[in-house]
Amino acid sequence: MATLETNPPHEKLDVAEDGVRRRDFINVAAVSFAGVGAVAVVAPLLSQMAPSADVLAMASVEVDVSKIQPGQAIKTSWRKQPVFIRNLTAKEIVEANAVDLSTLRDPQTLAQRTKPGHTNWLITLGVCTHLGCIPLGTGEGENKGPFGGYFCPCHGSAYDTAARIRKGPAPKNLFVPNYSFNSPTVVKIG
Repeated sequence: MATLETNPPHEKLDVAEDGVRRRDFINVAAVSFAGVGAVAVVAPLLSQMAPSADVLAMASVEVDVSKIQPGQAIKTSWRKQPVFIRNLTAKEIVEANAVDLSTLRDPQTLAQRTKPGHTNWLITLGVCTHLGCIPLGTGEGENKGPFGGYFCPCHGSAYDTAARIRKGPAPKNLFVPNYSFNSPTVVKIG
């Protein structure tokens, strides 16, 4: 036959509560230690996947356009790709707006390709949409093609002054990246 302990009931509760408290402390300490260990392992992995300083520096680029005369274009670089910045003349703007959109392979108006209040500034990636060659047309004396814009020497794609595809194998217009004017003479690309 089992013997009964003669301890009062309140003493058993105190011992049980003390045991639970110690056990809870050990569980919390073990989980905390495991959490700190997990952070110590994961933090370097996450920081390794973050973009490097040179990539962050190329995320956007600011270009001073004050020295680009009407009718001129320059080539700059953004994200290791060429970017064409062209200051359109009033005549080029009129010619671009006069083009019948139904004749274009990739119909876009000049207004869709420029910013309001800055319709004379056309900013596009300088990469042909056919196979990725760099079209001519930004340098002095370069072949601008039959439409006065850009000409891709690789396969003969010709773009107009609004950088819209007009002839050749390229399926799309030159891509217009995100950009904004920080001031009347400084444009931020990206």
